[in-house]
Amino acid sequence: MHAFAHPGHAAHAPRFFLMRGRLHPNYEVPGRAEALAAGLATLGIAPALPPPAPRAALEAVHDAGYLDFLRDAPAAWAALPDAGAEMVANIHPSPEMLAQGGVAGAHPVARLGAYTADTACPIGPGTWDAALGAAACALAAAEQAAQGRSAYALCRPPGHHAYAARAGGHCYLNNAAIAAEALLRAGAARVAVLDIDSHHGNGTQGIFWQRGEVLTVSVHADPDRYYPWYVGRAGERGAGPGEGANLNLPLAFGTGDEDWLAAIANGLAAIRQSGAEALVVSLGFDASEHEPLAALAVTADGFARAGALIAAAGLPSAIVQEGGYNVGLIGTLLGRFLTGWSSPFG
Repeated sequence: MHAFAHPGHAAHAPRFFLMRGRLHPNYEVPGRAEALAAGLATLGIAPALPPPAPRAALEAVHDAGYLDFLRDAPAAWAALPDAGAEMVANIHPSPEMLAQGGVAGAHPVARLGAYTADTACPIGPGTWDAALGAAACALAAAEQAAQGRSAYALCRPPGHHAYAARAGGHCYLNNAAIAAEALLRAGAARVAVLDIDSHHGNGTQGIFWQRGEVLTVSVHADPDRYYPWYVGRAGERGAGPGEGANLNLPLAFGTGDEDWLAAIANGLAAIRQSGAEALVVSLGFDASEHEPLAALAVTADGFARAGALIAAAGLPSAIVQEGGYNVGLIGTLLGRFLTGWSSPFG
């Protein structure tokens, strides 16, 4: 299987992470990518450096002003008196503000609040380059899928919580959505995104909410108790042309292999019924039983079985890395998932 990775990920090393009112070290560290690369090495897979991500491919998914913000805001932030090393919002525009015509203005603090959903996406001087590298990996994997093969994109930072114009949950550019859009532009009439990260893929859902040519399926832990809290429930089905093209399969806390795999199988059945010609897999290992913020209890064997199950759908696939924060384990889990992957397109 082809794989892609980008060294620019190391420039993004966020420190700020707020949980239940306490500051903690950030879990989304450069060591994640190093561990995943080591997992590839155990399979004899040497990831290639992808071509740069064209601006047009990013603007096919993301707002141009938002992209400019991610690129330029750290310099403006650094020029503020007493600015911290990372950009973290202290205010977000409320629905009441927006309903009364609220606008962000040009100040970095105001723009930061408008362009981020939460405090779990600190922006540093290397964030833009890292996000660009991750998007490039997703695009390279999508190019392989467009040619009838499957490929793995070692994306760091992850992407599935990023909306068209808003970062959130460790995510800045929505790598899965960028890959899906690239597959459409390469000629696929319909594309599916299957998200098996333990967190709901809210950004991906939001980007394709009113688009019927992309079926978004997310298997995740119950959002009544887990990020992103406000969306991810079974009744969310899309709107307008996208009505019926969104499927959420939330699971109870502590769900293990069998019920998790059954939910994936249900998602794959919907994907088959949709007539999708290509697949984007948002692959998260935070469903692991050994995850530091565990909500589900999937074993290493469960990930291997998931790889085999998804590959058996027979769709050319761009496998895009999302979460998974147990640095000592995620390389092994990637090895198990890819070993289970037995698609004839691999």
